[in-house]
Amino acid sequence: MKRKRLNGWVNLDKPVGPTSRDCVSAVRRLTGAAKLGHAGTLDPLASGVLPIALGEATKSLPYLVSAEKSYRFTVHWGEQRITDDAEGEVIATSDLRPERAAIEAALPTFRGVIQQQPPIYSAIKVDGQRAYDLARRGEPVDLPARPIEIYAFDLLDQPDRDHAEFAVTCAKGAYMRSLARDIALALGTVGYVSALRRTAVGGFSEAGAISLAKLEQLGNSAAAEQAIQPLEAALADIPALALTAREAQLLRNGQGVPVLRGEDRERVQEMGDDAIVLAKEADTPVAFARVDGSCIRPVRVLNL
Repeated sequence: MKRKRLNGWVNLDKPVGPTSRDCVSAVRRLTGAAKLGHAGTLDPLASGVLPIALGEATKSLPYLVSAEKSYRFTVHWGEQRITDDAEGEVIATSDLRPERAAIEAALPTFRGVIQQQPPIYSAIKVDGQRAYDLARRGEPVDLPARPIEIYAFDLLDQPDRDHAEFAVTCAKGAYMRSLARDIALALGTVGYVSALRRTAVGGFSEAGAISLAKLEQLGNSAAAEQAIQPLEAALADIPALALTAREAQLLRNGQGVPVLRGEDRERVQEMGDDAIVLAKEADTPVAFARVDGSCIRPVRVLNL
């Protein structure tokens, strides 16, 4: 099948089971897009928002990967598993089940900038190899703790004594499996993530996501292409800067452009050097550009 030159985003509601790569392959097959990528891996046991970039939108992936993310997850108390989720073998048990008051009291210590040790079964590279590959071979995996930022961490429900449901909003790099493991340990017990759903990535939310089943139902057709959102859908947090046709052409040619209009000049000067803007000609994105004094210089030119 001849690949199509499609640009934009599919806000996919990933089901439990397939890998993120499987989902990208499915979207490729159903849309016929020539170039794809996804913004932030979800484990096979996780569901929820998996933004998939098509065509020129792949150039904006670094900005969306760095965006704020939100999750809901369930902790199963009383068992620790080697993978920190339901897939791994049990490595520790506890009879203690925390009460709501104890959980609520522990949550503030997990908000803000904290140190977190990633799960050994993760995609982090150790000497050029994925940590999960080393772990699966039984080789030692030493992943030092690193700073992450948790904006919100709240207890939603306790459906029974063995489970508690939480909601988290965080910056990039935070592992929900590690949060589950660590809050259990802080409460004097052990636990693992038994269910995980990502509810938002940047401006993409579960409310606007399309299921893989629905996309399959649309099939390889023009209807499937209607599920593609514009490139700008992912860029709500990146300020836009309007260009004239002449300025846009200079930027497309790799040249810096002085910001001449007074209001725009004040804006870019307030942003400071190295800030990123989305330069546009009318409604067409032209490039991601870096602020350099009172000029902007192209970082990634968009061929739209």
